[in-house]
Amino acid sequence: MSDYASWASLREQSRAFLTPWEPTWPDDDLTRSAFRYRIRHYQDETSAGTGYPFFIFRNSDNRIVGGITIGNIHRGVGQNGVIGYWSGAPFAGKGYMTEALSLVIPFAFDQLRLHRLEAACIPHNVRSIRLLEKAGFQREGLLRSYLKINGFWQDHLLLALIESDKRMTDRGVIIGKVERS
Repeated sequence: MSDYASWASLREQSRAFLTPWEPTWPDDDLTRSAFRYRIRHYQDETSAGTGYPFFIFRNSDNRIVGGITIGNIHRGVGQNGVIGYWSGAPFAGKGYMTEALSLVIPFAFDQLRLHRLEAACIPHNVRSIRLLEKAGFQREGLLRSYLKINGFWQDHLLLALIESDKRMTDRGVIIGKVERS
């Protein structure tokens, strides 16, 4: 719960930036009780092995800059999961999400032993598509009326990364840890 105030502040500050890409926020979304519920839900997913959420913090001052999740993990014949992420408006386009992906992808394949990662984004979210393609994700198709985002059913572009594909870290896109201020 110690991250509540900084999380809520960043989300509120970034509301206009995030709402075009996210489901409609409930009225109580930024309350302490909603944050507590969110953390409990994250703990349940982690315990069940169906999701692994992470907050992203800036190294220089430990300030929260966003979040990234491996969720909807399916075992058995699929061995796959879905990547989702968000960045606070002041931190977008500054490399934090690229770095977060460079850490989460090896975790998904090496520790969780997943075979496939998927990500879906609205086709006109050029920044997100560019981020995923830079990480090695490949476009697979259009999911019509896939998710209800900001109150409307929206088409999404499906991108995927297979464990055997060349990954971001293998291609030298990210080398070492990057310090940012």
